[in-house]
Amino acid sequence: MTVLYIVVPLAVLLAGCAVGAFIWAVKGGQFDDVDTPAHRAIQDD
Repeated sequence: MTVLYIVVPLAVLLAGCAVGAFIWAVKGGQFDDVDTPAHRAIQDD
């Protein structure tokens, strides 16, 4: 039972880091254009 005092805060910290990384990626423009590269693969140049 005492292991929960370690595991639960660790899980919350890990989830917070994942959310922070996602927000950082969104603000950095990583998800701006997801359609163009897929269409570019089928176009004849």
